[in-house]
Amino acid sequence: MERLERIVLTEAVLHTLFDQYQSHCQTDRGEEETGWVLLGLREETLAVAMAALPAGAGREAGVAHIRFDVDAQALASRILRQADRRLTILGVVHTHPGSLRHPSRGDYEGDRQWVRLLRGGEGIFGIGTADAEAWENKDTESHGWSTPKPHMHVCGRLRWSWYALGEQDRNYRPMPVEVIPGEDLAQPLQLVWPIIERHAAQLEALCQLLARIRFSIQSEPPALWLTFPAPYQAQLGVKLNEHGVSYWQAPLANGQALPPGDAAWRAAPCQASSLAEGVFQLLAAEAAQTSTVTL
Repeated sequence: MERLERIVLTEAVLHTLFDQYQSHCQTDRGEEETGWVLLGLREETLAVAMAALPAGAGREAGVAHIRFDVDAQALASRILRQADRRLTILGVVHTHPGSLRHPSRGDYEGDRQWVRLLRGGEGIFGIGTADAEAWENKDTESHGWSTPKPHMHVCGRLRWSWYALGEQDRNYRPMPVEVIPGEDLAQPLQLVWPIIERHAAQLEALCQLLARIRFSIQSEPPALWLTFPAPYQAQLGVKLNEHGVSYWQAPLANGQALPPGDAAWRAAPCQASSLAEGVFQLLAAEAAQTSTVTL
């Protein structure tokens, strides 16, 4: 695979970065660094960013460092890849207090080790600062940002500066950026992000134990569903929302799975201290019921 020559962002991804950066600046953690992981497609000479996953409330951060909530981002990546297995991690963007628009020496030491794990052995990196001047917004386009340099985007006082780095590179390379129409595939996850963070480690462990788990997002009221077929012509599900965890079951309709929230779903009695325990209680109850009917 050839070296990267260009970064492509969907409009919605860039809006996400600006909007969430602005919101972050207005919180009581606004002096800390924050960041996002970018997912998308890695092609021959370009990386196409199609989703931005936030560092999360569970991040460890200060004015000069950030460590992402990796459990939440691993689960979010798994959910997004259900629809498109081609999606891969492209790189990381994070903010710097002050006017350091370039990745730091500390960033370099970690990033050059990490990029070897990425497709093509290269990653893309964005640095956010809140140091833009009014003149840099003079050519602001209808979508709300300007491009004072090919590797920069500016909106108000917020600035993103874009780079690429390969394992053998001695420094980051400023990378021109193109913005194209398109959505942020991670946007629906924002509805349930606190739920994802709260349960990510348990859900990831459960996915390692059971195949064919599917995740769905319910928008009103916000909830994260995971469903999976039982081996006895039934469908089982777990619903996670702000109130906690509940367990559900439904028959397969002509062998087809029912969407979460369908009227045919029925709450299943379950007392469990963990998600895994609850799921295996569901499976055991289904197996026992089917065995009784068969006998």
